[in-house]
Formats: sequence, C-alpha cells, structure tokens
Amino acid sequence: MDQRYWHLRSSQLFERLNSEQITRLERTSRSKSFAKGELVYLPSDEADCVILTVSGRIKLYTITSDGKQAVLAFIDPGEVFGELPVVTGGQRDEYAEAMERTTLVIVPGSEIRHLMGNHPDFMFGITKLIGLRRQRFERRLKSLLFRSNRERLAHLLVELAQQYGLRNGHSEIELSLKLSHQELANVIGSTRESVTLLLGDLQVENLIAIRRRRIVIRDLPALAAEVDQPVPTIANGTRTEGTASLTNRPKSGTTK
Repeated sequence: MDQRYWHLRSSQLFERLNSEQITRLERTSRSKSFAKGELVYLPSDEADCVILTVSGRIKLYTITSDGKQAVLAFIDPGEVFGELPVVTGGQRDEYAEAMERTTLVIVPGSEIRHLMGNHPDFMFGITKLIGLRRQRFERRLKSLLFRSNRERLAHLLVELAQQYGLRNGHSEIELSLKLSHQELANVIGSTRESVTLLLGDLQVENLIAIRRRRIVIRDLPALAAEVDQPVPTIANGTRTEGTASLTNRPKSGTTK
C-alpha cells in the first residue's frame, strides 16, 4: 500500500473517511517534493487541488502594495491548505512557499468536491477547517490594524509558543520554529530594524532570551498579559526542528 494512504489516513481532515474512500484518494492523488524557497503556487493560479503537508513546512503570504511580504500562516506536517478556492470556486489569492525541504500530497479538487457532495461528515470537517483558518486570518488582521509593533510582536510570540513551544525544564519555553528578524517583521507588518530593537527590549526586560538563534520565552504570562491573551498550555518534550531562512525572490516550480 502506498505511503500516501497512511499520510491521508493520519490527516485530521480525512480521518472520518473509511478505507475505501481513502484508497480512492490515494489512487487519484500524487506526491511532490519542493526545495527550500520553491513556490507551490502563485496568486491567480487556478485552484484545482487541496494539498496535504507530509514533511517540512509551508508559508502562506501575500505581497503588499509597497512590495513587502505579509505572512498569513505557517502550515505544518499533517495540515492541509489551498482548500478555500477549491470549495468556493476561483483562483488562488496568496503565495505558498516551502520554508525547507517539503513533501506534499496533492489531492484533485474534483475528489474533494465529490466527498463534499456525498459525505456530510467530510463536508462538516472542511467547513470547520475553513472557518478556523478565517478566524486566524481575521485575528492577525485586527492585530495589524489596532496594535503597536510591540503588541503585535508579543501577540505573535504567544501564538508561536502555543504552536511551537516546549518547556525546557527550567520554566522557560523554547520555540522549535526558527524565524529570522526579517521573517518576524513580515508576520507582524513591521521592519527588520524595529523587530531587532523590540527583541532587544524584551531581552533586557527578561521576558525572552535568544540562544543559538532560537527564541526562548522566559515569562509567558507577562507576554500574554500585555496583549490580553490567555496563557496557553505548553507541552513538555521535543518537536521536530523547523528552520526558516527565506529569500525575497523564491525559485519557481509551481503546482496548481
């Protein structure tokens, strides 16, 4: 049995499907690998597939009117992306770029629409996914519009702690995702210089530390309080390390 079967079976979106349905998806889908910095798709590409991340990490972003990146989301192994225009019809409206060597399973849009039309549980699952992702985008937009640079950075660090943080045994939380100062700036809609200064301030205040180019959060409750966020629960243990060092002009090699 092809490995795609097990990747699809383990995805939360497809977990409600039976073996026959997963087998059909496995037979009609294909796997493809992308190098770091390579584009998976571009805005205005026709949306004819939903994509499952098997390994690596994907960054979704747009380009602002002044030519800067605005990061929308990071997509980790086991997560799908590119589903909205497949469901609603239309074209892609963001860039999808591999942040490191990444393997994807590409599922035809026709199969997704077939499942939506014939399996209410799947319809519920993909509708829930779209709703949660839209909420995430809306929260980020509100943060960009109504918060200061420091508040946006604090909010992002709390969000990253929840998704990528692990306690290191000393009440500190280490982020497994490495992001450069420029990449942090792209997420919060700021400049690299401003982010560098803000990170320095947070270190002086003993809220964070930076060790081996990795952010360590030393006082998560204080960061969360700055932006009126609940303190997330952080697990103990280890995660697969993720690195991110992006270029302004990624290589092409897209799949629609």
